[in-house]
Parts: sequence; structure tokens; C-alpha cells
Amino acid sequence: MTLHIFNPEHDLALASALPNFTAPHAGRQLHHDLAWLPLLWAKEGDAVVVDDVALSKKALSKRQWLKKHVHVDFVDWRNLAGMNPHRIDPWGWDAALRWRLMRSGVAEHLLPTDTDIDHIRQLSHRRTAMTLLHQLRADLPDTIGIQHECSTIDDVLTQAEVYGRVVLKAPWSSSGRGVRFCTFTDLSTDASSSVVGWLHNTLERQGSVMLEPYYNKVKDFGMEFLCDAAGQVSCLGLSLFHTQNGAYTGNLIATERAKESVITRYVPADLLEKTKEMVCRRASVLLGGKYRGPFGVDMMLCSSQASARALSLHPCVELNLRRTMGHAALAVSAIVNRQHDDDLRHVMRIDYENNNYKLRLKRI
Repeated sequence: MTLHIFNPEHDLALASALPNFTAPHAGRQLHHDLAWLPLLWAKEGDAVVVDDVALSKKALSKRQWLKKHVHVDFVDWRNLAGMNPHRIDPWGWDAALRWRLMRSGVAEHLLPTDTDIDHIRQLSHRRTAMTLLHQLRADLPDTIGIQHECSTIDDVLTQAEVYGRVVLKAPWSSSGRGVRFCTFTDLSTDASSSVVGWLHNTLERQGSVMLEPYYNKVKDFGMEFLCDAAGQVSCLGLSLFHTQNGAYTGNLIATERAKESVITRYVPADLLEKTKEMVCRRASVLLGGKYRGPFGVDMMLCSSQASARALSLHPCVELNLRRTMGHAALAVSAIVNRQHDDDLRHVMRIDYENNNYKLRLKRI
């Protein structure tokens, strides 16, 4: 039996590196309301840790498409002591989750060590994504993308002057957070601006910031992967998702062939396939022996003009060293489209209404 946990506050917990980290209210609310989410990828006889068993059962009862999926038990945090799962599979491993499981009575031998957690945290630093991007650019000369790690204000100003308009990212942050869009003028003329204050705070707390040129994004997408215990990486599928102000809003649920048809309107199919192959090869070396589990690589299609007819592929905007909503979307697709019908498409969204987060699935 595998014990599954949805801890969407994971990225913020990594940034803090504190065992006693407490997530902001929104993160705790998302954790509470969608704790049942691992049911999507759990196997028969597994268990999912939830805050409220009754609430999770109620959520399940409202989703007819999930009722005949698999039988999975819900267990709350107070009843974990004495459980002996084969393994524990969270959204992502961090010091805060490890500490909470230990306090809940889970045997320490079932958990990653402090050293394991530190390896995951260091690999989750955005410099790993920068390394992967530079390797992929060498493998895929028809792609675009530049990233820099800056450790001082002067480093930031030097690079920003070159590019004019830039994107700054905290080394550790969650989706939509820790990202600032600005220009060289913003940074150089107003020392009291909010972005300059954020930059000073990030450099002080995290030691550096990541900087990249601003790209004219036309479409977000990603690829979802799995790194096994032997360090071998395999591609699980494409993720076509939407964001608003950098935050996730929804995924297209469709067959791989249907999703590929969307992307290959703009870039050659052989480039898409080559990108999958090279991520698998490069990530196996980067992660092998240090990380085991799912991860995702966010990508984008960019245009240098207002027209979207001739687009370039940015092969690594983000490396998410955890499970992603793209993995969740793949699991939903396997449940609702067992016949692999290329014409059957849905949109999966997370909405916030009446003080609760809800996962919705709508056919299109």
C-alpha cells in the first residue's frame, strides 16, 4: 500500500527550509479542500491522507466520473501512527512534511533523511532549471532561452541593461509567486520602488535571483516526467495549461495525439520529439541518484512579433521537482477517456468560490 499526500504548499516550504513551516492561509485552504486529489493517481488499496475524511468522501460523491475508478481509503493525520505503508508518495518532499509525518507517528525509516531532503531542496533551486536549459539549447539549436543567476544588485543591473525588459525570479518560490517583470529603467531610476525592495529582500534571504529576458509568450505548455530509482527518466505526456499572472488556472484534458496536434501547428513534430528525448537524457544525469519521483518541465512558444505564425520553442522555463497539475491532468485523462478518443476533450480547472477551492471538469 502506498500512502499519498497532497501538499501544494511544498514550494513555499522548500523556500523556508524550516521543519516547523506554516503555510499562508491560501496554501492551507488548498491543502484542506483538495486533499483527496491523489485519488486520481492512486492504485487499488492505497490510502490518501486528508484533513477531513467526511469532506473528502463528500467531494468524491459529487464526481460521478471518479466513483468507479479505484477503492482508496482516506485517513486523517491523527490516525497515521502504526500504519506501515510500502512507501509514502507526497506531492513533494520537504523538511516541513517530513517533520509533520514524524510528529504524527510515522516511522522514521519510511521517510527520506534530512540529507535526502537537502538534496531535493538544492536541486529545486532555479539554477538547476538554468543548467538544464543551457544543456537543451546546446542539444536543440533551433530553440531559444537564456537565464542568469545574479548574486548582487550590480549583477542584476548589468544584465538588465543588456536586455532592457527582464523577468526576475526568486530561486525558490511557488507558481505565480516570487516572479517580477520589470525594465532596466525600473531598477536603475527608483531605488524605493516595490520591485527594488523585493530584489533586496530576495538577495538577502535566498542569496541570489534568477534573471532572464522578457519573451513574447504565445502559449504555455509542458512535459511531465518520472525519474525512477535507477535514475532513468521517462516522459509521461504533454501538459497544455493556462496561467493568469503566472498562477495556474487550468489544463486541457485530451489524448497525447490531440495535444501534440496543438503544439505542432507552430513547431515541427521532430523538434517536439527531440526535446522529449533530450530532457530524458539530461535530467537522468542531473537527477539520477538524488531524486526519485515525478517532475515537470514548463515550456513556452514565443514570438518576436505580434503575429503568432512563426514561433520559437523555449524548452525549459521552469523545472518543477515534484508532482504537478500536469500529472493530475494526465491521470484524469486516463480515467475519463479510456477509449483514447481524439475528439473527446475537457478543461480541468481549480476555482475558488464561497471560500473553498474546487476542482472542476468540463467537456468542450
